[in-house]
Amino acid sequence: MALSRYRRTGFGKDDRPEIPAGWQTVYAGFAMIMLSFFILLTSFSSPAPSKITRFVSSFSDAVSVLNHGENLEQGKTIKGEAVHLLPREHLAAQLFEQVRQATHAEGLDPVALQRTPKGVVLSLTDTLLFDSGLARLSKAAYPRLEKIARLIQRIPVPVEIQGHTDNQPIRTAEFPSNWELSTARAISVLRYLIQTPEIAPERLSAVGFAEFQPMAANDTAEHRALNRRVDFVFHIEGQR
Repeated sequence: MALSRYRRTGFGKDDRPEIPAGWQTVYAGFAMIMLSFFILLTSFSSPAPSKITRFVSSFSDAVSVLNHGENLEQGKTIKGEAVHLLPREHLAAQLFEQVRQATHAEGLDPVALQRTPKGVVLSLTDTLLFDSGLARLSKAAYPRLEKIARLIQRIPVPVEIQGHTDNQPIRTAEFPSNWELSTARAISVLRYLIQTPEIAPERLSAVGFAEFQPMAANDTAEHRALNRRVDFVFHIEGQR
């Protein structure tokens, strides 16, 4: 009779052979390897949104990719409202330089030029265009406005003509207040400019501001003279 593989204990249970405890270490190591592997897969499949944003931005800057998934094909020009090739500050600087050079070329120096959030402002004092208290163009105004017309032809952007006065009240039958005077002066300039065939009328507009947008305090005769003016505002395209 073959001997039993197990011997009975005093408690009636089989006394199985002892198994070395090393397998537990191997199993734990394998489990850790598998856990690390799946964590690594998860990190590749779900990168942080901030990392994606930084990557896309860097890639777009490097290869000059257009916004909104637009691409440039041979023989096709893309021009959409959402595509801005230059920052607004660069466009304003370019427009200012265009106006400055054109002003010099037309012999309008010296005139006051300044950059504003809307674009570039060219200012002419009222005495260069009008007689005191009137909105009818003076004889001396026409040579200057001819140069202004050529200037506007050179730079094809919207132009707003603004009339301004000082704070001295005016009460005449024609102009009950500075509102009427400033607006009438702006419209007189507008009427002259739209007679130039090369200037599209839809590019022009006229508005009067009376004494409420002064360049200087109305405390001296010299400062009030600065405030009596006509401004030509060359708008950055699409920023009226």
